[in-house]
Amino acid sequence: MVPSTPTDQFRAARDTLLRHRTDYEAARAAFSWPRPEHFNWALDWFDHIAEGNDRLALHIVEEDGTERRVTFEQMRTRSDQVANWLRGRGVAPGDRCIVMLGNQVELWETLLALMKLRAVVIPATPQLGPRDLADRVTRGEARHVVVRAEDTVKFTGSEVPGDYTRIAVGSGGTPAAGWLAYEDAYGTETGYDPQGVTRGDDTLLLYFTSGTTALPKLVEHTHLSYPVGHLATMYWIGLQPGDVHLNISSPGWAKHAWSNFFAPWNAEATIFIHNYTRFDAGRLMAEMDRGGVTSFCAPPTVWRMLIQADLSKLAAVPREVVAAGEPLNPEVIEHVRRVWGVTIRDGFGQTETAVQVANTPGQPLKPGSMGRPTPGFDVTLLDPVTGKAGVDEGEICLDLSTRPVGLMTGYRGDPERTAEAMAGGYYRTGDIGARDEEGCLTYVGRADDVFKASDYKISPFEVESVLLEHEAVAEAAVVPSPDPVRLAVPKAYVVLADGHAGDAETAALLFSHCEERLAPYKRVRVIEFAELPKTISGKIRRVELRAHAAGEAGTPGTEYRDR
Repeated sequence: MVPSTPTDQFRAARDTLLRHRTDYEAARAAFSWPRPEHFNWALDWFDHIAEGNDRLALHIVEEDGTERRVTFEQMRTRSDQVANWLRGRGVAPGDRCIVMLGNQVELWETLLALMKLRAVVIPATPQLGPRDLADRVTRGEARHVVVRAEDTVKFTGSEVPGDYTRIAVGSGGTPAAGWLAYEDAYGTETGYDPQGVTRGDDTLLLYFTSGTTALPKLVEHTHLSYPVGHLATMYWIGLQPGDVHLNISSPGWAKHAWSNFFAPWNAEATIFIHNYTRFDAGRLMAEMDRGGVTSFCAPPTVWRMLIQADLSKLAAVPREVVAAGEPLNPEVIEHVRRVWGVTIRDGFGQTETAVQVANTPGQPLKPGSMGRPTPGFDVTLLDPVTGKAGVDEGEICLDLSTRPVGLMTGYRGDPERTAEAMAGGYYRTGDIGARDEEGCLTYVGRADDVFKASDYKISPFEVESVLLEHEAVAEAAVVPSPDPVRLAVPKAYVVLADGHAGDAETAALLFSHCEERLAPYKRVRVIEFAELPKTISGKIRRVELRAHAAGEAGTPGTEYRDR
């Protein structure tokens, strides 16, 4: 029997993935994307599973130990109130709204409310300053902003001009002049009347990518592409109804929507949050135990910090552990497997997509591999020079003849960039990968990160992985350094672990370490101990390191050269 309503179609697809949770081949064969003409995830899915549901939807533990617990039913009711209140403040379908909140209950309420209103959400991290916000207001054509009370000062004066509704969260009912108090929403009536239908292809989200350029891309997602697309993310993580999921990610970035909003609630799982100002591995593990965390996702940076601590302090190890954001180094995976007895599973995706490639539950993990295409995604490798499809190493691309639901509409306001990304019938990720005989993909690097030395192609990730095996190395980034003979040689910028000195002796140890483990053309020839420049979302700005290594920018540091 074919499911009739959008809710039934979504549930049938979701349940197919749950049923084949540990059987990759069966999931790939049985799954097909639901593509209802009309769909509003907040109304047609969340409210459906939340009505009368007293299980926890959201559990937040603050740094001082205080907690907020919100059930599914409470979240449904509160988001209805916020939607009604926002409608009364002039928020209408199609209006664009900047949401700049931390990991607080109001964030989830607001996202659901705006979705119900058919407004367009522009997520923003509280770390943004006036210049970034002015860009978002202007290019995002924002008509409303919802921000923390302490961040309202960023919108004062002429730095963020515009005629937009200003809403402050956490003002205690007395916001700054010109601002509305979000808390007034809780006095609004419950029960929400949609007053119209939501088309699946209506715009829902506009993401300003973190980028390494001066002008971030504006990624457009619909009411299908992220809510439905993240069924694949739910499958990768291995989430099941009743799970408690912890994902370490900052609000405002796509990964937060992936794993702190859509994927857990697609599975009817609880979202668990631990807020902290400074990372403390021991405290995090204590809170994981207290919250009963069953699945855990963290970026590689956090995993690298975790393995510096005593992992045995975690009493109840999560059933599922995953990593995303950047490739995870094999030595980290092995350390966690040795102590916790579980395997960290990589996933690959972008702001533009849901998870495209992953090591999924129940499947053997090949060291260094990021897995196989997730259900619903047809991945091919294109030769970056000839454009030939199906090569063993090339740009990771999605076949648009079987366009996945979990792919952006395009780059809003930039048809040329959209056309370039979608050229030739493929969505081009800009990432290079290699496929083995079993269909497993290994990440090589960004197309513009891979470089040649002595006419050999070098993947920075491979060299960095070897460096990170050494106990002295906390973080590393490898870029080409100009060389009169070899054209370029690998130069490593290294952040040292505690207790190690940035001197010639440590550099010699690292050179020796690389010599024992890498082919001669891949060996690090230059080392500089320095902090790594990063984007606001935490990704390494390799463009800055390339310029520094070439002597084009920055202050020269002390370089140590191999013999």
